[in-house]
Amino acid sequence: MIWGRVGVGAAAGRRLLPDHLFCNHCNLKRTNYDLKSKYNYTSYSSTLPQQAQVVISGAGVVGNSIAYHLTREGWTDVVVLDLNKVGSGTSHNGSGVLGLFKPSSERQIVTYSVNLIKTLQVEGHHLGFKQCGSLNLARTRDRAIALKRRIAYTKPSGLQCEWLDRHEVKRRHPHLYTGDLEGGVWVPGDAVADPYAVCSTLASLANKQGAVYIDGCQVERIVTDEVPHSQVVPRVTHVITSHGTIHCEYFVNASGMWAHRLGEKSSPKVRVPAFPAEHFYLHTSPVGEAVDDLPVVRDYDAHTFILTRNHQFIVGGFERSAKPAFPNGIPLNWRQFLVGDDDHFRPIREAAEHRLPILKRTNYQPLVNAPDNFTPDGKWILGETPEIDNYFVAVGMNGNSLQGAGGAGQAIAEWIMYGSLAKEMLPFDVRRFIDLHNNRRYLKERTQEVVGRHYEILYPGQCEYRLARELRCSPLYSEQEARGAVFGTRMGFERPIYFDTSHKRTDPPAQMPKGTFHKPIFLESVREEYQACREGVGVIDLSSFTKIEVTSVGLDKYKQFDAEETKSGGNQVVEFLQKLCSNDVNLPVAGVVHSGMQNERGGYENDCLLIRRNENSYLMLAPTTQQTRIMDWMRRQITPEACVSVSDVTSMYSVVSVVGPKSREMLSHLCNTDLIFYGHMAKEINIAYASGVLVLSFTHMGEPGYTMIIPAEYTLHIYNQLMKVGHDYGVRNVGMMTMRALRVEKFIPFWAEELDSTTTPYEVGRGYKVKLNKEYFIGKFALMRQNSQGVKKRLVHLTLDDSFDVDTDIWPWGGEPIYRNNRYVGNTTSSAFGFTLNKMVCLGFVRHAEGEYVTPQYILRDANFEIDIAGRRVPAHASLQPPKMPVVRMDGVASYRPRSRGIITQK
Repeated sequence: MIWGRVGVGAAAGRRLLPDHLFCNHCNLKRTNYDLKSKYNYTSYSSTLPQQAQVVISGAGVVGNSIAYHLTREGWTDVVVLDLNKVGSGTSHNGSGVLGLFKPSSERQIVTYSVNLIKTLQVEGHHLGFKQCGSLNLARTRDRAIALKRRIAYTKPSGLQCEWLDRHEVKRRHPHLYTGDLEGGVWVPGDAVADPYAVCSTLASLANKQGAVYIDGCQVERIVTDEVPHSQVVPRVTHVITSHGTIHCEYFVNASGMWAHRLGEKSSPKVRVPAFPAEHFYLHTSPVGEAVDDLPVVRDYDAHTFILTRNHQFIVGGFERSAKPAFPNGIPLNWRQFLVGDDDHFRPIREAAEHRLPILKRTNYQPLVNAPDNFTPDGKWILGETPEIDNYFVAVGMNGNSLQGAGGAGQAIAEWIMYGSLAKEMLPFDVRRFIDLHNNRRYLKERTQEVVGRHYEILYPGQCEYRLARELRCSPLYSEQEARGAVFGTRMGFERPIYFDTSHKRTDPPAQMPKGTFHKPIFLESVREEYQACREGVGVIDLSSFTKIEVTSVGLDKYKQFDAEETKSGGNQVVEFLQKLCSNDVNLPVAGVVHSGMQNERGGYENDCLLIRRNENSYLMLAPTTQQTRIMDWMRRQITPEACVSVSDVTSMYSVVSVVGPKSREMLSHLCNTDLIFYGHMAKEINIAYASGVLVLSFTHMGEPGYTMIIPAEYTLHIYNQLMKVGHDYGVRNVGMMTMRALRVEKFIPFWAEELDSTTTPYEVGRGYKVKLNKEYFIGKFALMRQNSQGVKKRLVHLTLDDSFDVDTDIWPWGGEPIYRNNRYVGNTTSSAFGFTLNKMVCLGFVRHAEGEYVTPQYILRDANFEIDIAGRRVPAHASLQPPKMPVVRMDGVASYRPRSRGIITQK
């Protein structure tokens, strides 16, 4: 069976995507099944069907949720395969906690899960669901601030939560010791349920709605179709199992701990970066029904949680140093290798007994070892894989499969049925990884740390991983380290966050100081870097940027065009990019353009810089985290007959920006080429002894300067020459924190903070970069409609007023609620201290309080804006334009000499 390739990754026959993908309340269809017994019955088939529309590997709670949601919507041709039986993996061993007090992206998925389980129990299914609430405790002032920040950005969503002092905490849970607490957060909507009951009920309902379950069936290989050339993404055609072969249109890997290994059973292999860690629970003997109404307790600072179920206390935790499970692979008899480790669990047990002294008077059952899959960043892995079309992944539940299963199952089902999602799933996107993340040695080491981070205080921008580091490094890494760089990572790439001004070359490597929610210790270092970019010259290493080459190729197995084919080849690549880009990219050779790539709804799929290298080729610079995602998206736009090649060349080049009014004068010492050229053009020049350096008169921070795209082997040489010549110009190394300060102050939106698949150019003030007069591009019709009708949200520039004390007050870090005339209208996306404005600056989206279109008048007239920072509302001034700031131009220092430090400013 062959399925046609249609549109932007959508399969033939998929329905239009509804706007209400994630509703506020679980709008479930009622079933006709009267299943009120404690354990539901799932009928297994002994015969593997020859074909199915969807094949799901894994009959755990996630796989069953996907099957349930598909069959509920009429997609009944579903087969679920499992090596054993329903819930025989790790699904039934979970804690059963359903926690809603989470960041918004996770909360909407968990909210759906809670409402689903609650509704099914109301219908008569015995799921052990109990909405007992939770107490989230703070032992320290910083923990209290972290929880109050979460209250601030959670309350507008409608979730009930309130701060309690230690005495009020005691009233909610009389058995707790509260003498050492700052307080806690009461969340009445939190709940517990029986994981196995939920798992088996979803399977039973899916079965009765049409899904076929095959137990004892091992997936041996996922087979794809033959593609005409390497640029076309292959598609799932059939699955070879121990029971035979089954043809299918979609395949879902929901195999839990086995998902990584299953990802290797296809060609091409599929990345599933998840690794099991031992996860322990301690049950007490029954202590009476009175405890069943007690709330769940999360003692974050002790990495411990306590709940009650079936008249028992259950103690668990997320230990700071976890134990990877099955480092050599999962054996068939894996349960025999699971033993309790009382010594390892002792700190959690003792912390629980400190918080709940009654535990010391109870009897404990043997310690339960229930391993679960953890991902490198502690977030779920969901979505269609970049390697194979119609191959979906839903794994990495990170210690609690139950709370994510309902929402994740619905999301994957909607994704399969409609081809895309209306809601942003960027934090969980399977395409956020590259090959290094799938390395088992890497995963094993990272897993030791990632488990405990679930309960750590994650200070914004100041909380980097310690383990599995120094994998991807710029050619400048060692030199930057010697000069005091404090590194962070993106996509495994080490990038300087800032440079410690007190560091000496003979010192040990500089480290990030203890995090804070207030003014960071390193602010003065950032100030000096900022001033260099504004008044002198700074050097920023942007080598982590994604670099993609888009090229026209010949029809004969992608052979490069010869001279006679040049013109038609150039047309191929231009036509392809014109379809993908909302700006006009039909440039002259050496032309440069900044453009978005939109989806059919007009939202951003990419924010990029395109340079036309020759008639047949463009080089694209894109955000670091887009390396896998945008390659996948672009490849899915290539039709089988297209003569276009898309290649990742990230590792071939470094990107170094020289920023500031003295950039031209300094750089001119190293080249004989005229450096005065327009910002929309590029030049290939020699710098020092290096050849073939592509120089753009453009920076990503809105400051004058140049961006150099350098063959990787020349990078260190050019850097050393820049620092040598730049000594007399006061040159400074500059990190990502300074880049953030520069761009936020100037109102420049960035990918994954302001720009994502749900945000359009008109909503972020970039309508001028949309060329609606082009013949066609993806998203054109949606943007035409929005341009005519108006926008429902708008990115605004907010400066806090003088009541905010930058030295003593809690800072905004992103995610804070925005209020207009005392009504919630949106959230901040990013923030920084504006050194020129001498004020704290935030960017954020504002919606109309009545759901109407957002006009400039709504933002600027009769509007009193406030930002809620950990419970305190701070007045802010809103603007739709970048602030007026002195402009220091490069031509203002054309006669600059090393001993003359003066600059020219222009209003």
